[in-house]
Amino acid sequence: MPPLYLLLFLVLGVFLATIIQLQLLSIAFQKLGLSPHGALLLMLGALIGSSINIPVARVTTTADFPPDLSIPRRGRIWPTADLSQTGQTIIAVNLGGCLIPVGISLYLVIRQLVNPLDLLLALLVVTAASYVFSRPIPGIGIAMPALLAPLVTVATALMLAPENAAPLAFSSGVLGVLLGADILHLREIRRMGIRIASIGGAGTFDGVFLTGIIAVLLA
Repeated sequence: MPPLYLLLFLVLGVFLATIIQLQLLSIAFQKLGLSPHGALLLMLGALIGSSINIPVARVTTTADFPPDLSIPRRGRIWPTADLSQTGQTIIAVNLGGCLIPVGISLYLVIRQLVNPLDLLLALLVVTAASYVFSRPIPGIGIAMPALLAPLVTVATALMLAPENAAPLAFSSGVLGVLLGADILHLREIRRMGIRIASIGGAGTFDGVFLTGIIAVLLA
């Protein structure tokens, strides 16, 4: 294939993938009761915020791991810089992958679109599953099966509130993964040998946000 046609094919592929992702996000947000305008603003905020990490703390690392560039960086708590053998690890929160989805979850609760008791029960289930099936990996962060949390979240939401499964699935999925896979594993950051640990991971399509979106689409 000539280079020009190959380049056009790649550009078209990226364009189509972006359109599909935006359409899925739009459908998911509207299933949560948001207006098309509000959904668009949240999509843009999440996409832009995926590259923004806000430092909140520093911890002294005790790890001494040599960098292994052959390992794909797919951790739940994402190392956004080169590994450090000794020194400090910066703990940060990702705007697009943590703060924005948490804000949406709180909005759903405040607007009484989610029953607090149902949310508490679903949150316990998703948090427990996320904690049990997530694992710390040196040099990468906290890793867990990508589809585990969404499937557990959807099943739990459909059992607890079948008539209102979408907002419950999003809220419990987002908060449950944050608690179970990220927050409860923070004490293990010192042994991971990473310079920056970003809660919310790689951003918009990382585990937290991805769990919420998939859960809403399936509910």
